[in-house]
Formats: sequence, C-alpha cells, structure tokens
Amino acid sequence: MNSIEKIVQQAIQDGYLTPSMEAEVGRICDTASELSIEEYMALDRLMGALLTGEVVAVPRKQFINVMEELVLTEAIARVGEIEATSEQTLDLGDIAAYALNRLPPLYATTEEGARFQRERAQEALRELIIRQVDEGIANSLNRPEFFPERQAISKNASGITNGSILEQVTSLLRTYAPDLDEQAGKGQPVEVV
Repeated sequence: MNSIEKIVQQAIQDGYLTPSMEAEVGRICDTASELSIEEYMALDRLMGALLTGEVVAVPRKQFINVMEELVLTEAIARVGEIEATSEQTLDLGDIAAYALNRLPPLYATTEEGARFQRERAQEALRELIIRQVDEGIANSLNRPEFFPERQAISKNASGITNGSILEQVTSLLRTYAPDLDEQAGKGQPVEVV
C-alpha cells in the first residue's frame, strides 16, 4: 500500500503525476478518517509543485486504442442481432474483453492517426475482428455459471456498465462520441464510424 508521502515523493522525483497516482491519493483521502499532518504537508507540497510546473499532471487519456472502437462496433451489432431474435441476454463487456485480449492494440494520439489505424484494420484485420467477436459470443453463450456471486466491474475504462444493451450502447456512445448529443441537437450531421 502506498502512502501519500511516497506518492508525492515519486511524483516530484519523476516530474509527473500519473492518473493511477492521482487515483491512489484520492482513494487514501476518501478512506482515511483523518489525515496526518505529514499527509497534509505532502499534499500541500504536491499542490505547490503542480502550480509551479515542477510536477505535471498526465491527462487521463492522451491516446485511444482504435481496436476497442472497432471491436465494440462489431460486438454491438452482433449482440443486438442475437438479442433481437432470441431470449438470450449477452454481456457486451465480456464479449469485447474476450475479443480485445486476442487482438493487437491499435493506438493513436491524433485524429489522423486514428483514421489511419481504422483504415489499416478494415483492410488487414476485419475478418480477425469478426472471428474474435464471434468466439467471444460463443464463449459467453456456452459458459456455465461457476461463480454466480461474481461481481462485475460497475463501470470500466470504456464506460461499459452492467445494464441492458441499450444502456451499454448509450454509455459507449457517451464515452467515444461525447459531442454526439450536442451535434444531434443542433441538427448537424453526425458521422458514425
């Protein structure tokens, strides 16, 4: 377990406060009934270092994995077809995670890079994506309930929740297309990839 003092010391040494460091400080502050004087002093030192630029807070997401977008698009379409024509209920998160664990990541830091990765994947990896999503669905359909007490992650980095397919799709759209509601409200055309 890290202490606030150790995290601050590491951030000052590195010159960066990573999202995981920030989350750990938040967790410690949320769970502690009372912070010590040393912890307050460390937090004050961190705040000063952030204000002077001695430490830079790394944004939560400076890049995207285009493969996530492609897998989710395919999985949403397939799960929607299955749920519309049967009594089956599938977990989109399980299926996407299964496929993503078997596919190469396609990271991009710019819109141009993301477009390049999408085009590359459409040409070279389309069939592999479809096959992995299909295997994820088959795995989900054939999995026995070994541990019915398992608790799903309430909300992961991709914004997938445990709700219905509609709730999952809505959450995914909010994550990957945050301007969608605003554009649709203004009557602007919305590009769907």
